[in-house]
Amino acid sequence: MRRGRMHRFAEHRVLAHLHAVLLGGLILLMGAPALSASELLLIKGRDGSEHGFSVEIARTPQQQMQGLMGRQHLKPDEGMLFYLKPARAVSMWMKDTPLSLDILFVADDGQILAIHPRATPFSTQYIPSPGPVRSVLEVLAGTADRLGIVVGDRLIHPLFKPR
Repeated sequence: MRRGRMHRFAEHRVLAHLHAVLLGGLILLMGAPALSASELLLIKGRDGSEHGFSVEIARTPQQQMQGLMGRQHLKPDEGMLFYLKPARAVSMWMKDTPLSLDILFVADDGQILAIHPRATPFSTQYIPSPGPVRSVLEVLAGTADRLGIVVGDRLIHPLFKPR
């Protein structure tokens, strides 16, 4: 009889633990703000070149904290745009990010102010903006070099005010 009670007690604890884990996961999923569907962003070079990207936009602090952490894959024409309101100085890092990324710091009008190429995966070293920025664009490492994207080029998207 004692053995039967212990077995039921252990079974009850396992079920309670499983229930708590599932409920916690559901709360996390429901509470995590979804990123917007991918949107088209164009980078227009000073030389007249144009490069299109499909970007997810991280608008909320929760989305920005998550960023591309844990992402295993990103296509060459994909990225994440961190939209900052208000514009401010920021520091980025690569914690829990297995992909190497180019990090582009962008002004209110869409002008690229600085590019940090090939950020080291999983690094907790801070990568500071050169001052207040409206956005940060993250793309696969080497994209800026491959496409000839340089400081002074401009991001074209409804979030940026044209000059």
